[in-house]
Amino acid sequence: QVQLVESGGGLVQAGGSLRLSCAASGRTIRSYAMGWFRQAPGKEREFATVISRNGGTTAYSDSVKGRFTISRDNAKNTVYMQMNSLKPEDAAVYYCAADRSGTVVVGTSSRPEKYEYWGQGTQVTVSS
Repeated sequence: QVQLVESGGGLVQAGGSLRLSCAASGRTIRSYAMGWFRQAPGKEREFATVISRNGGTTAYSDSVKGRFTISRDNAKNTVYMQMNSLKPEDAAVYYCAADRSGTVVVGTSSRPEKYEYWGQGTQVTVSS
């Protein structure tokens, strides 16, 4: 079992930045691809970004591309997402998730069902 705990959310003004962290425990995540999703009230869970097990491949949704950056530190069993130029529409609960395949597959890695483990989420609020 992999337990994931997100942190780093909060309230930020539009144009500001936040760095989310996802700390894993119970098992090393070095063999897992790790993704970030978000869910705003009344909306479906939406893919944001994913990183392969060795960090060599990443993918981003069009809505965050160029503003968000995913990274990982396997020695610390932690994944990060740097969010810059935040917009009010970025406000959501952000979740990290682990995919045991370890790979990034365009068209598949964006699907929540591909991930076996999920964190509880961290709230991001962006004021205009």
